Amino acid sequence: MIHLYLGLLLFSFLTTSTLVVPFINLLYRLKFQRQKQKTLDFQEKRTKIFDKFHSKKQGTPVGGGILIIASVCILFLLIFPILKTSNIFISTNYDIVKELNIIFFTFISFALLGLYDDIYKFFKFKKTGFFGLRLIHKLILQILLATIISTYIYFQLGTNFIYIPFLGTANLGLFFIPISILFIVAFSNFFNITDGLDGLSCGLLMIALFAFWILSGASLDTPISIFLALWIGSILAFLYFNVYPARIWLGDVGALSFGATFAVIAIILGKVIPLLVVGALFIVEGMSSVIQIFYKKYFKRKFFPAAPIHLTLQKIGWEESKIVTRAWLAGIILAIFGLWLGIN
Repeated sequence: MIHLYLGLLLFSFLTTSTLVVPFINLLYRLKFQRQKQKTLDFQEKRTKIFDKFHSKKQGTPVGGGILIIASVCILFLLIFPILKTSNIFISTNYDIVKELNIIFFTFISFALLGLYDDIYKFFKFKKTGFFGLRLIHKLILQILLATIISTYIYFQLGTNFIYIPFLGTANLGLFFIPISILFIVAFSNFFNITDGLDGLSCGLLMIALFAFWILSGASLDTPISIFLALWIGSILAFLYFNVYPARIWLGDVGALSFGATFAVIAIILGKVIPLLVVGALFIVEGMSSVIQIFYKKYFKRKFFPAAPIHLTLQKIGWEESKIVTRAWLAGIILAIFGLWLGIN
């Protein structure tokens, strides 16, 4: 099967590579471009630090997530039925249709939420003076979607456990649902927060997905392995144009979707502990913003010079490319550690 997975990854890479330049040109024509960020959507206050380091990125096309999501969905829709009717053995721990329903529902529903947020930013900003959906509105919609997904996983897939390395599985019962909701919403937002430097979020995600690609193979879950192969191949093609200086950004359409789908795959595989390790840098980025908001609200002062943490590193003098490459190196080590835990 490894030959099949690698072939699918390469095919996805070539397909997205062929489409990405025309897609960037299309985004320019549609004026789907980065605006000056006058407000932070979780604070509704002006941020001078962000504009200081990123004002030159105004005008960069945003919406690369649309291309990746469309490529993965279409390729999977074309390829998977062919594989099912061939002599290739497909194994899974769940009903295939139900498993794919939940993966693609997550992938597409969070993308639609992110797309709405992106459209609001680009075409409603001058009228409202506000940069995207307000946090409370976005959070309510994310919780609603995560509730639907978690309930489906619990009742339709029959999943109510997490795997604890060296100890075995822990049955959570109905507590599985709120825990699942927490992980889905958290990673959706944390990935979105991480998507602030050229190549940072997608590079880390590519590394993390490679780790879970191996874990899905070890779990003998063919549909997830195929999905991840197509997803990784498409991200690799996109990343070529997303590294510094970026010619295209994911946008919320990709960021919200990718974080949530990453969490859902880990939950379906029962690999929540490896998720916390492999996705640790997303958690660090997200929690740095959470802590900053908490301190500003209740102590009227900053905990960090700037949040998320990559802005603090920029403020103290680190170059953007230095932050990104060192984050990738840390991500590789965390992925190896997470694999070690997940396979044990």
